[in-house]
Amino acid sequence: MAKLSQTASATQNSHGCAPKHFKQFSRRGFLQVGVLAGTSLTLPDLLRSEAQGALKNYDNFEGTAKSIIHIFLPGGLAHQESFDPKPYAPIEYRGEMGQIKTKLDGVLFSETLPKTAQIADKMTVIRSMSHGEAAHERGTHNMFTGYRPSPALSYPSVGSVISQQLGSRNNLPPYVCIPNQPNEFAGSGYLSSAFAPFSLGSDPASNGFKVRDLNLPSGVDDSRFANRRSALESVNAYFQSREQSDQITAMDSFYESAYSLISSPEAREAFDLEKEDAKLRDAYGRNQAGARMLLARRLVESGVRLVNLTYGGWDMHDNIVPGVKRTMPALDQAYAQLLTDLDDRGMLDETLVVLSTEFGRTPKINKTAGRDHFPKVFSVALAGGGIKRGSVYGSSNATADEPENDAVGVEDFFTTVYHTLGIVADKELMAPGDRPIEIVDGGKVIKDLLA
Repeated sequence: MAKLSQTASATQNSHGCAPKHFKQFSRRGFLQVGVLAGTSLTLPDLLRSEAQGALKNYDNFEGTAKSIIHIFLPGGLAHQESFDPKPYAPIEYRGEMGQIKTKLDGVLFSETLPKTAQIADKMTVIRSMSHGEAAHERGTHNMFTGYRPSPALSYPSVGSVISQQLGSRNNLPPYVCIPNQPNEFAGSGYLSSAFAPFSLGSDPASNGFKVRDLNLPSGVDDSRFANRRSALESVNAYFQSREQSDQITAMDSFYESAYSLISSPEAREAFDLEKEDAKLRDAYGRNQAGARMLLARRLVESGVRLVNLTYGGWDMHDNIVPGVKRTMPALDQAYAQLLTDLDDRGMLDETLVVLSTEFGRTPKINKTAGRDHFPKVFSVALAGGGIKRGSVYGSSNATADEPENDAVGVEDFFTTVYHTLGIVADKELMAPGDRPIEIVDGGKVIKDLLA
């Protein structure tokens, strides 16, 4: 038998997958037309692809979602005091909080979510989210990247992956954080820093809110601005011709994004909350939750692909009932209004709204009337972007201490999120040292979540 090629690397593209002309070929087809010996595709590679059904197509496709709004609740939202109350559990498990009926038959939310309960028919609650990381940093890493933390590699956030895969639209950054990048895991990881988020630098709920770097400096008119840009482009071209550096490329990308923002009236207007009707601002709430969610809607409406915003502090080891009653109402109002507003504008079906947290809270109330860290089971909420409306996926057991049905790990969760955007999650990206790393390792699309 003729000697087969030593490696299949010549048949692979930059993401580690076979080129299009090999896709869907059967073993018999390869052997019949004599392709195998002349393409550097080894027999083990071919047999492996046959076992998988076909060589996979990693090209992005038309997803159901055009944008994502990620609402992250730092600290660890208690599932028992939000989306998964346990009214029939003993008091030491269910806590003192009451429950409220929702638009969905037999589904209860916490009493502090009355407005969200009335739009439950627009959303899906996952009550069986689960991972093994009980420390804030590690749990947060999971819920921003889809990976467990590793000392060997810094993984990119979902926003940076989307930025790298899909790019920008309408002179707007593809990935924006409100008010700032919330943690190191929301960054670009092993990807170029050109795919890091654009951070506002100030809170849209504050008086005199102004996005940094969005306007020309004092004393710089349009002509002077154009001259500065031309000079900077010349300097960048000089250095790039002599040194290939991520820092140079990233800085050039940042400057280009800044120029696009400053020079585009439409882009600048996207960040201007004063353009919104006063009654709608009141409906969202004139507070942190309301202003951040309203701005997020404006940004995705204008072309931003992923907006990350944070609200509140949910690490309630002590006195959880007054803590939730103090913090939840603004979230309840703004979140319900966001989904309603998106739906009224015909945007909800193409905007995926993800409400998540790093983990849940312990099943039993502790000695200081709070709950501690608990990653074994917790709740997240999805709405829009091709997600089924008016449903609950999975369940926890009677005391909310483990998943009872359809446990969801971070790999499956993020694979499903990427799928709504048209990104194949096991596509490989290149990490330093020419190491191909899958966007998500080992996840599958949860089809029962999809509309």
